[in-house]
Parts: sequence; C-alpha cells; structure tokens
Amino acid sequence: MKPKYSFPPIDQNQDGADAIASPPLAEDRYRAPALDKGLDILELLARQPQGLTRAEIVKEMDRNASEIYRMLERLVARQYVLRSLSGDRYSLSLKLFTLAHMHPPLNRLVTQAIPIMEAFAQKAEQACHMGVYDQGNVLITAQVNGPGTWSMTIRVGVHVGLVDTASGRVLLAFADASRAQQMLAQHTALEGEVPIESDALAAALGVIRQQGYFERDSLQSFGVADISCPIFGPDHSALAALTCPYVRRIDRHVGPDQKTVRLLLQQAAQALSLTQGGFAPASRHT
Repeated sequence: MKPKYSFPPIDQNQDGADAIASPPLAEDRYRAPALDKGLDILELLARQPQGLTRAEIVKEMDRNASEIYRMLERLVARQYVLRSLSGDRYSLSLKLFTLAHMHPPLNRLVTQAIPIMEAFAQKAEQACHMGVYDQGNVLITAQVNGPGTWSMTIRVGVHVGLVDTASGRVLLAFADASRAQQMLAQHTALEGEVPIESDALAAALGVIRQQGYFERDSLQSFGVADISCPIFGPDHSALAALTCPYVRRIDRHVGPDQKTVRLLLQQAAQALSLTQGGFAPASRHT
C-alpha cells in the first residue's frame, strides 16, 4: 500500500493551465523513494505476524514486482526481514526490536516527558503522572508535583489498576481491538480494585474514544477528578497515558479551573505524541 503524501494545492491561471500555488511542503522536499519503499515494506510486515508472500506484498503496496523483489532481497541481506525455509514468505526479524532496545525506549520517553510535565504542573498548578501498560496493569513511570505546598501524588514504580483507573482506561480505549483483548486477558485485579462488567467497560471506553480523553470523578479518592489523555505512538495507539488527579482549591486562592487544566493536559500529551493524527478509525475496534 502506497503511503499517503500531502501535495501542494493546484491553482488555475488565466489560460486554464494547472499551476503550483505554493512551494513543496517540508515533508516532501527531501524525498528518498528507495528509503520510503523499504520503510513501507517493514511497516506492512509489522502488521502481519504470519508474514506475506512476495505477491501479497506487491499487491498490498501496489508497486512493480521487480522493485519489490530487489528491496526485499536487501532487507533479507541486512537481516531486517526473514525468508521462510520454503522461500515463498517474508516476515520481520527481531533486528528492529534489538535496535530499539539498545537505548531503552521507556527511559527516553521519561526523559522527554519530564520537562513537558513540569511545564504543565506549573501552568495548571496540579500534579501529573505518566503510566504505561505493564503485565496486565499500569506502571507509573514518571510523576511531577504541583508548584504549591501540597498536591495529589502517586509513587513512581507502583502498579495501578487497568480497568478502574483513568490511565488504564485510556490505554485500553486507544489500543486496537486485538491488543485490548490481550491486555484484558493478562489483567489481574489489584487490591481495592473496583470491578466493572464487560458491557459497562466497553461503553466507557467508547465514550473515551469519542471524547479523545478521560475525565470523571476518581474511583479511588473523594474530591479528586481524574483527567487523562493518550500519548500516541507511531501506530496511532496509546503509547502511554498522561494523567492529572485534579484537586479543586476551596480557599481564597484562585487557580486554573478543571476545563483549563484538561486543555493544558491535552496540549502536553500532544507534544509528547509521536504522531499528529490521533487515533485510527473506529473500525479497528469492531
């Protein structure tokens, strides 16, 4: 399948001929077709755990068979792609996995997140934390206090529930259907976890997907409104969840209201996301 590109708009001159109305966009200015082709193959195979034949790859990418063959041979030679023993099927090797773990991705994400989380905490006057899916529940990987003398915090390194917390529900809501099922299958209830029926959970996740964020009273603490937004990975699913346990001040101090805090949190999550497109179509959940 060919990648989708953005092209400059076409304008009509007085003679009726097509004319370019603006210069090429930055992402198209330095195109490398051969590199794009190789990356397209890797991304296609990443979605096919059983692999594909060369004919299937050619059909999916809508490209010339000979150019696909040459690219596949180079990817096999560089050990990014494996050829089956029968020679008719190609699949990803573990080389990309190995490369990704040469520099721990979680550490990089936390390093990038902390300054953005600190900026959010200063503007919102609230604490925030980041969680990722881990072994059936949610692992808290980073936490930043609000600027005042007190704030609602959670310890880094603890696990919180997958189905009854803001972070968990955001991670579930913005996972594709097969991944969400796998997460739920691996889930084990933590101490104090609030149970929920599967139909009710499905409905709640649908609302989160429609809104693009989670916002409701906490299921763990009185007086706290949990706000959580997805940090999207390159596949348009939630790589992590950025969550603020919003506490409304009732003294004379006037800080940002809940809506403002939610907007600030959405901006922070978007800044950390690896894609600008948000979540993939709802059909991935059917």
